[in-house]
Amino acid sequence: MAHLDKNAEAYYVGLMNASGYRNKDLKKPIIGVVNSWNDVNPGHKPLRELAQYVKEGIWAAGGTPAEFCVPAPCDGVAQLRGMQYILPARDLIAASIESMSGAHHFDGLVFLCACDKIVPAMLMAAASIDLPSIFLTPGSMLPYEENGQTFVTPDLKESIGGWRAGRIDEETFDRYRQNICFSCGTCSMYGTANTMAVFAEAIGLCPFGSATMPFCASAKYKQARDVGERIVELVQKGQNARRFMSREALENGIRHVSATGGSSNFALHIMAIAKAAEIPLTLREFDRIQEEVPLIARFKPSSRYNMLDYGRAGGALASLKAIEPLLHTEVPTVSGLTLGELLKRYPGSSDSEIIHPIDAPIQPEGCFSVLYGNLAPEGAVVKKSGVDPAMYVHRGPAVVFDSEEEVMDRMMNSEIKPGSVLVVRYEGPKGGPGMRELSIPAAMLVGMGLHKSVAMITDGRFSGASRGPCVGHISPEAWEGGPLALVQNGDTITINLNRHLLQLEVPDEELERRRAMFQRPDHPAPGILRAYRRAVSGAEEGAVWLF
Repeated sequence: MAHLDKNAEAYYVGLMNASGYRNKDLKKPIIGVVNSWNDVNPGHKPLRELAQYVKEGIWAAGGTPAEFCVPAPCDGVAQLRGMQYILPARDLIAASIESMSGAHHFDGLVFLCACDKIVPAMLMAAASIDLPSIFLTPGSMLPYEENGQTFVTPDLKESIGGWRAGRIDEETFDRYRQNICFSCGTCSMYGTANTMAVFAEAIGLCPFGSATMPFCASAKYKQARDVGERIVELVQKGQNARRFMSREALENGIRHVSATGGSSNFALHIMAIAKAAEIPLTLREFDRIQEEVPLIARFKPSSRYNMLDYGRAGGALASLKAIEPLLHTEVPTVSGLTLGELLKRYPGSSDSEIIHPIDAPIQPEGCFSVLYGNLAPEGAVVKKSGVDPAMYVHRGPAVVFDSEEEVMDRMMNSEIKPGSVLVVRYEGPKGGPGMRELSIPAAMLVGMGLHKSVAMITDGRFSGASRGPCVGHISPEAWEGGPLALVQNGDTITINLNRHLLQLEVPDEELERRRAMFQRPDHPAPGILRAYRRAVSGAEEGAVWLF
C-alpha cells in the first residue's frame, strides 16, 4: 500500500478489514488471484478447487491472496448466434481484469484460466497491466475410449456430419454426445484453448506441463501450491509480466505453436497480445516467423494423438527441446531459470512418433499458411497442417452464402457438390458481428467425407479443432466492402497453399461493376455487439476493440 496516501489507505484498510483481512495481512504482498471458475464450462469447473491450493501457497510464502472471478464462456456451448459473443468476450475479460487490478492495488497476479478466449484475454491483461504475473491452467479432459478407439471433442463435431450422411446411426450418435466430452478439464485436443495454454508455457509465464497433465492429477494440486509460492517471490524481486513477454519470447511462442500444429485462431490472439504488450507485429511478420520452423508434431484433430499423449511424450518442454536451435534461449521464465537452462536439463521427447526430431519433421515448414491475392489483399489464414496435401491446390466454382446458417442448411440437405468452394461471408468481426467460429460446418465437411474435394473460405474463423481446406480471417471483410462481398455463384476461385494465394478469377472491370451495386445484408448487432461493430479492428490486426 505504499502507493496510497494516508487518506486513501484508511479507506482501503477499513473496507478490506470488512472482508476479513487483518491489518497485518495488508502489510504483506497482496496477490490478486484471477479466477475464471464457473459451473457451466468444463474447462473452468476445476479452477474453484485449484484456487484454494494457489491461495495456500501464497499464504505459506508470506503473501495475502485476494481472489476475484471473471466471465469464461465456452466456445463449444456458444454455437450459432451464441458464438457472436465469444470473440468480443476476449477483450471484455481482459478489460475487466485491468479494471479490477487498477482499482484494488494488487502487487501481483495469478491467472487461473482455460479455454479459447480466456487464456488470450488473460495474457492481454497481463501484458497491459504489467505486474508480476504467473499463469496456471487446469489440465486436460480425459478422452473417451470405445472399441479400441480414442475420442475427444472434435470427434463429436465430426460425428454430426457422419450422422447426417448416414455413416453412423442415431444410437451411436447419441452415445457419442453423452460420452465423448468425458470429464472436466480443457478439451483433449490441440485446439485454441491448448494452443494458448502451451503458448503461455513456451513464453515462460506458466509452469511447464500445466496444459498436458490430466485435470485430476495430484501433480496439478502441487503445481498450484508452487504457483502460489512463486508469485510472492516474483513480487519481491520486482519481476513484472513484460519481462517474460519480450519480442524474443513472443517469437519463441509463435515458432513453437507453428511447429506443433496449433490453432488458426492463434493468428488473431498473438496480434492482440502483442498490441497489449506494445510490441509491433504484422501478419506478414507472423507468417515469416512461423514458416522458419518445421512441423514436428500434430495432435487431434489432425492426428490420432491427444493432449495426454503429448504429455506422456514430454509436453511443451520436449517440443521446445526439439526446435531449440531456432529459439531465443536466453529469455527468462517464471521458474527463475532461462529457457536455455531449462532445456539443458531436459533430455527431450520420449516418443519420436509423437514429437519428431527437427531433422525428420512431418513437413519442412510450420503449420500455417497466410494467403494473399485479390480475394484477401490484407491476408487470410489456413491451418495447412490440417489439410490433406491433395487439397493444397484447389480450383473450383464458388457457392456463396451470406451466413453460417445458410451453409449449414445446404449441408444438412446434402446439397454440396464435390469440387466446389463454399464462400461464407459477412461473418467477419463487424459483419457477424463477432467473427463467428464456423466449427460445425467445417466438422460436417469432414464427417460427410467432403474435405478432400470441397474447400470453405470465410471472413469468419474456424475452430482450433477444425481440419480440412478451411480458409478463414479473410481481410478486408465483406461487411467493409472487401472483395469477398463481390463473389457470385459460379465464379472460379483458386486456392494455392504452396504459393500463399487466394484468387478470384474475375476481371477487375467486372469486380468494379459489382462493387457499385454492393449492399450489406441485415445482420443485427444487439447490445454490446453494436459497440463492438463500431470499434473492432480487422482480423489482420487481431480483431481488437478495447486495447
